[in-house]
Amino acid sequence: MATFYFDTLSVVEDFWSVYNHIKRPSQISSGCDYMLFKEGIEPMWEDKTNKDGGRWLLNINKRRRKCGVLDNVWIETLMCLIGEVFDDSSDDICGAMVQNRTKGDKISIWTRVAKNKEHVYRIGHVYKEKIKIHIFEPFTIQYESHLDVVTRSSNRTLFTITCPHVIDRS
Repeated sequence: MATFYFDTLSVVEDFWSVYNHIKRPSQISSGCDYMLFKEGIEPMWEDKTNKDGGRWLLNINKRRRKCGVLDNVWIETLMCLIGEVFDDSSDDICGAMVQNRTKGDKISIWTRVAKNKEHVYRIGHVYKEKIKIHIFEPFTIQYESHLDVVTRSSNRTLFTITCPHVIDRS
């Protein structure tokens, strides 16, 4: 597990100097994670900034790892966070995580307040638009509140956004 705090990466050069010297998510061992969070926010549900929040979650089939999907979506996710592409909803972002797993990989964006449905939905919609150029098949992202995940609520998904079409790359 490696955690980086993007408030400490004060200039673009700092970010690229770190990024260019670590393995890509597809190259790390199964069970390992990379996390990029705002300084002062721990990448745990229990952190006071995260406890009322949730996450947008993208599951990536492990077969897509060799096609570069995991690595490309992860760098796009990092660019979204660093570039604050979510406009006034960017303040609601806590961080992001990529998880390399045997059964399939996960990328998530963590937010502060799950009940702020307008901001949560805007973040998900913008995120879908940014990552769809890297995914070669229909996909779905889902938003789950951390509280529902911790309590194992049967209906964990608050929002689902689907990208049903494949992008024409010709």
